[in-house]
Amino acid sequence: MSVNRLFRVGSVAVASLGVLALSACGSDPEPAGSSSPDSSTSSAGAECPKGTLNAEGSSAQKNAIEEVISKYNEKCADVTVNYNPTGSGAGIKQFNAGQVDFAGSDSALKTEPKDGAPAESEAAAKRCQANPALNLPMVIGPIAIAYNLDGVSKLVLDGPTAAKIFAGTIKTWNDPAIAKLNAGVTLPSAPISVFFRSDESGTTENFTKYLKAAGGGAWTKEPAKKWAGTGAGKEKSAGVAEGVKSTKNAITYVEWSYAVDNKLGVAQIDAGAGPVELSADSAGKALAAAKVTGTGNDLAMKLDYATKAPGAYPIILVTYEIACSKGLPAEKTALVKSFLSYFVSKDGQASLTDLNYAPLPAEIQTKVEAAIQAIS
Repeated sequence: MSVNRLFRVGSVAVASLGVLALSACGSDPEPAGSSSPDSSTSSAGAECPKGTLNAEGSSAQKNAIEEVISKYNEKCADVTVNYNPTGSGAGIKQFNAGQVDFAGSDSALKTEPKDGAPAESEAAAKRCQANPALNLPMVIGPIAIAYNLDGVSKLVLDGPTAAKIFAGTIKTWNDPAIAKLNAGVTLPSAPISVFFRSDESGTTENFTKYLKAAGGGAWTKEPAKKWAGTGAGKEKSAGVAEGVKSTKNAITYVEWSYAVDNKLGVAQIDAGAGPVELSADSAGKALAAAKVTGTGNDLAMKLDYATKAPGAYPIILVTYEIACSKGLPAEKTALVKSFLSYFVSKDGQASLTDLNYAPLPAEIQTKVEAAIQAIS
């Protein structure tokens, strides 16, 4: 069965995931009042204001948001949506600085101060004119452990072994720990070339959460957007995927769509109940353990990276759109609500299934729709 077919089956059975970006935009904000408050109604009945919407952040959702922007413009031709996939950390910084209208982030806004700087949520509230910023889950997607290894079409890893590879304590492909998980597979004695995200990345944070939770103590660093393991750095998801594609005996962590697009091997993960292949269904089983931890219209979620549910692929991420609950000029508020309402709609989510993302679960979709409608 093809990857796309698997994803369609998985999205029906488990209702899961999704999202990313269009043309790169400059970091200068659209001047207040430059977007016309005039609006029209699309053929689908959605409000279509006129103007320009600028956003920045997660590269994990790049392919998804590009597709959604294209579909949205079929309905709302007078809205220009610019998305710059600079990474989650950069997106949050630009949003908090008032340079973009919303941000994409693969982790929710931090609520605790760090390194003498205010909490991300506090800075975001200040940017929103003393109103809370919302974490709106829009895209849920698996993180692949992607590799380029001649003669190895199936590779099995578990949490402790993956943690040791990415920490640099396992250095060669024929290490006994890898060989034990891959009986009958001829593994080369070559050194393992690890690639990591050099930019601040929500994908890095989610992956290191997995290594910390499932690594059996082998990953000693705290999860963070900035990489603290071994390897060579490349910018953004496209960078690490290209690094592995062009380097024999290499490995990285990257969103599934990038692994598929670059024809990379994807490791199966054994969490204790046997090797699990990455698919929409297996990612959805892990998603079933996720819980909403935010309050009110803040829909931050907590994922269980150490799940041992049979058939669950445990390395997944949620991409949030970070938006002001209040505080933007009226014309920008109308644009944000229009685009995000389409993004979370049935049509918007359905357009992602062929891009190795999947729709949000119905109960989460309903909550996001209500949160967007409450923006004022």
